[in-house]
Amino acid sequence: MQMENTTIAILGLGYVGLPLAVAFSKHFPTIGFDIKAARIEELKQGKDNTREVDEVELAAAANLTFSCNEEDLKAANVLIVTVPTPIDDHRQPDLTPLIKASEMLGRVVKKGDIVIYESTVYPGATEEECIPVVETVSGFVFNQDFYAGYSPERINPGDKARPVTKIMKVTSGSTPEVADFVDQLYGNIIEAGTHKASSIKVAEASKIIENTQRDVNIALINELAMIFSHLGIDTNDVIEAAATKWNFIKLQPGLVGGHCIG
Repeated sequence: MQMENTTIAILGLGYVGLPLAVAFSKHFPTIGFDIKAARIEELKQGKDNTREVDEVELAAAANLTFSCNEEDLKAANVLIVTVPTPIDDHRQPDLTPLIKASEMLGRVVKKGDIVIYESTVYPGATEEECIPVVETVSGFVFNQDFYAGYSPERINPGDKARPVTKIMKVTSGSTPEVADFVDQLYGNIIEAGTHKASSIKVAEASKIIENTQRDVNIALINELAMIFSHLGIDTNDVIEAAATKWNFIKLQPGLVGGHCIG
């Protein structure tokens, strides 16, 4: 695939997908797709209720069109999925949004297209759960008729100092050539640079350990803060003292959360 002939579609326009769509539209014709008609109408009016993109940025995105009609996705040859990945009542991954997005990809994908997933998943989910759905619906053969990539989203909601373009992006592809293409594609918009992982599973796993490390570390310092409180010790004073050692990780008490922590 030639980079200059690229048209991108973003499936899912929440606080992950919309900033990504705006960033890509500065370099490529981009279609922002969402199944919610009200969301599309709001964006067409230049407003974003997630507050990740302001009205000035939306108005300046001349190469970005919005749609809730899946037929419009057929104009794209790179389709990026940014739907949520919640957990169910049993704390198991709920892949329903991803499966439904994959079914839609199967209805619109063309020979030679690349589908890229950004949603947080366990290692193997892209190739073992999502891609077979695209194959079944489309009748195409993976890595012969269409290809795939995975680039985990790293958006920090509400953080204006670190928008998507200023956070290094992990990329991957289903073949070495596709991996190169996906890495170069994101390289057009990510000022902080990219890191090309050796496989899709490695990229998936990297996001899992990012989440795990954050969750465990914040939970640990929260527990310690409660102990220090009972002992009449100021937690900040303890942290400042410990942080004088060169290899101490300076953590602060806080909330553990985010849509992808589950």
